[in-house]
Amino acid sequence: MAEERLEFQAEVSRLLDIVARSLYSKKDVFLRELISNASDACDRLRYAALTTPDLLSDDAAFQIRLSIDKDAGTLTIADNGIGMDRTDLIDNLGTIAKSGTGAFLEQMQGDAKEDLALIGQFGVGFYSAFMVADKVDVFTRKAGDAQGWRWSSDGKGSFEIGEADGLKRGTRIVLHIAEDSREFLDRSRLEHIVRTHSDHVAVPVVMAGEDGADNRLNRAAALWTRGKSDITDEEYKDFYQHVGHGFDEPWATVHTKAEGTVEFTALLFVPSQPPFDLFTPDRPHHVRLYVRRVLVSEGAEGLIPPYLRFLRGIIDSEDLPLNISREMLQSNRMVGKIRQITTKRVLSELVKRAKDDEEGYEAFWQSFGAVLKEGLYEEPDQRSALLELARFRSTAGDGWTDLAGYVSRMKEGQNAIYFITGDNEQALQRSPQLEGFRAKGIEVLLLTDPIDDFWTAGVEAYEEKPFKSVTKGGADLAAIGKEEEATDEPKPAPDVADLVVRLKAALGSAVKDVRASERLTDSPVCLVADEGDMDMHMERLLRQHRQVDMASQRILEINPRHGLLQGLEHMTAGAEFDDMAHLLLDQARILEGESLPDPAAFSRRLSAAVERGLTTS
Repeated sequence: MAEERLEFQAEVSRLLDIVARSLYSKKDVFLRELISNASDACDRLRYAALTTPDLLSDDAAFQIRLSIDKDAGTLTIADNGIGMDRTDLIDNLGTIAKSGTGAFLEQMQGDAKEDLALIGQFGVGFYSAFMVADKVDVFTRKAGDAQGWRWSSDGKGSFEIGEADGLKRGTRIVLHIAEDSREFLDRSRLEHIVRTHSDHVAVPVVMAGEDGADNRLNRAAALWTRGKSDITDEEYKDFYQHVGHGFDEPWATVHTKAEGTVEFTALLFVPSQPPFDLFTPDRPHHVRLYVRRVLVSEGAEGLIPPYLRFLRGIIDSEDLPLNISREMLQSNRMVGKIRQITTKRVLSELVKRAKDDEEGYEAFWQSFGAVLKEGLYEEPDQRSALLELARFRSTAGDGWTDLAGYVSRMKEGQNAIYFITGDNEQALQRSPQLEGFRAKGIEVLLLTDPIDDFWTAGVEAYEEKPFKSVTKGGADLAAIGKEEEATDEPKPAPDVADLVVRLKAALGSAVKDVRASERLTDSPVCLVADEGDMDMHMERLLRQHRQVDMASQRILEINPRHGLLQGLEHMTAGAEFDDMAHLLLDQARILEGESLPDPAAFSRRLSAAVERGLTTS
């Protein structure tokens, strides 16, 4: 096959632009990334050989080999792992097949250090090679294939790909080192980088000696098999960056060993930065499963609950079969036990960190809280720990609060934890449904994550205090505390029973009911859901996703003290009264963020009301 020139995917070109801007930030990361990729290739071949032993017939001893040619100005990183074919080269080195990548890259700020830290989120640390090289050649042959391939690029928009004969199994990457990066042709510099950042790699990393003899650079022992007291924070960080292909540092580390009915070791990390695709539905998790130090799955489904999908690291089992299939992972009893124990220990560590590092925990919650709350909905067995971990915005102040803090501030006579759900905190703060709660000094949780509508419907209570939406009817505020002191005594609410009857008649089936409101102090009207009906914000979300076809009937609450309602009470029945009743209903819909069922009728009624006001003024 003749050599072809192909264009990089747009997202790859954007990443390469970032790399070019990052030349002076932390250049030595390129070597760690390429060694990490080579180690992964060896792990994949070791696993493939469990079912196809012949793949290792020509070379069973895995190795990553560095060699320098100062005359040619090249550094070569070679491995005898699984290798790549033509399709792999295009998919792995020319494309980023992840949804949302383009939009995410467009949001990058152009700060070299910050942008470089994001490269690892795409699992494409290979491109860091262009931090030090003005040209990269890749020679590779996939295990089991006869044909080898060559890939070459200067990182400026395109790459060449063609057949290459006589290649050994694996991948050989040749970096043509740029003039301003010649330090990476120095043997001692490279040896220092490997010993510092890749000592934990479980494949031997060797340096080709000038005399032809290879020099071993790393211990090549699985880090998780060592005792915690023998591992430094720097080693944990380097392993996290290796297994997660990240450039940030881990915020929390869980290194645990289980013995007894099931034996396994887990070395798991909580990132300090959220991945860009955290909320992508089909996003795989990044916890690798090993069986007796052999990698059997890059992201074993069922091993980690979806609400902990931000974790990175490894789990190494002594008991699972090496040939465990994806289907077995879903149903295997031991996998379920590993998941249960691991989840409990991760949550326990988070509880500890929340107590010991409140500021750091709040930053963690800001990044991952919306995901962690999915567990409240998905996993009832862990609700107690998850409720302890949960943090919320509320009407009590600008910071975060936990549920224990909320309960400690509950008013005399208050027996429920009140909340309101919506799209953003600012809009919720302005909601008319909060007015009566504010007047009483009753704290309300402000919930703005989509999952909040679901878990609040499924979690009954915290410390025997039920969760209750303020957008539902039946808010018995009269039984809670006393009105906050004011300069003037509040006027007693007038009797509006007749007005309520007339409004019901005018609105008909457009509403479920009309009631005088306890919760309104400033606004004339608001909509609420009846007790037992679906919360309004949740229903709106479901309608957006076409899971609910029609809007439910709502209750219109009116403020008897408001001048608009008092004026309406004196209006005689007729077309003008009916128009005003529908204007009030549409006003309540707008305040709730609902669309108007008949904008033209709303415009006509509003124009007529304004005209009457101008005529009589």
